[in-house]
Amino acid sequence: MSSHEFVRARAGLGQGLGGMVVTAVGYRSEGIPPTLHRGLPSPYLTLIFSLEGPVVGGVTPEQARGPGASRTEIVVGGLHQRPAYIAQGGSETGVQLAVHPLAARTLLGLPAGALASGDELVTSGAEVLGKRAAEIRERLCEQHTWEDRFATLGTYLRERAAAGEDGAPVRSEVAEAWTWLARHRGAGTLTGLAEHVALSPRRLTSVFRAETGLSPKQAARLMRFQHARNTVVRSVAVGRAPDLARVAADCGYFDHSHLVRDFRQYTGVSPTAWLAEECRNIQAGGQLYGEE
Repeated sequence: MSSHEFVRARAGLGQGLGGMVVTAVGYRSEGIPPTLHRGLPSPYLTLIFSLEGPVVGGVTPEQARGPGASRTEIVVGGLHQRPAYIAQGGSETGVQLAVHPLAARTLLGLPAGALASGDELVTSGAEVLGKRAAEIRERLCEQHTWEDRFATLGTYLRERAAAGEDGAPVRSEVAEAWTWLARHRGAGTLTGLAEHVALSPRRLTSVFRAETGLSPKQAARLMRFQHARNTVVRSVAVGRAPDLARVAADCGYFDHSHLVRDFRQYTGVSPTAWLAEECRNIQAGGQLYGEE
């Protein structure tokens, strides 16, 4: 018999991290047939500590299942615009964090724009975080409750935040641009945003991309998609079929077809097909990811 468990750190990871870690979720699955999971794009970075062997994945289903798959026990994922494919075996356990991209310098020691992109969507956590992260993973493996694991990660990240406070800060215009986009949930124009932060559209795009890895327009689309995705997931989680036309209207899409096109870009399939794949995870409490 298969089982799925998703446990959200409802009080976050404790004091001192502010909005740097948006969500922390512990997950455990047992008795599941080998399958391919889609790791969807979101406006947040992904940090995973896998507690049962490496995370095996790729940018295509073929790569994820083949000899060219990436394998890492600590995953750091940057902002991307297409799904990452994860080959799942019979069981898995881990903790997944949604990290605010503007916290990357403080928590990871580099801007989000320096993380892997293009043909590689994830970076080995050992390369980014160093030996100490491997020690933390070993401790997480030895612990038996989610509360203890969340507490361990909270302490570790606060240590990294304190050590990273003296590093180069995020440009104030980029930080304000991100806040403006998040407040408008991806709506608004590049011209309006550029005027708001007193930079030319071209200059804003350049500094924004260098910091985050995305242009302002790409980040805005991801925020809108995230809002729509979470709206759909909340509906399914309480046993209601989502009204996609209503979701499209409420989330700022032109129409239902516009929403479907974005879903196809970010998931590789239609909303209906994605929900069919993820229905069991959603009902178990998963997929409501990165919601502030």
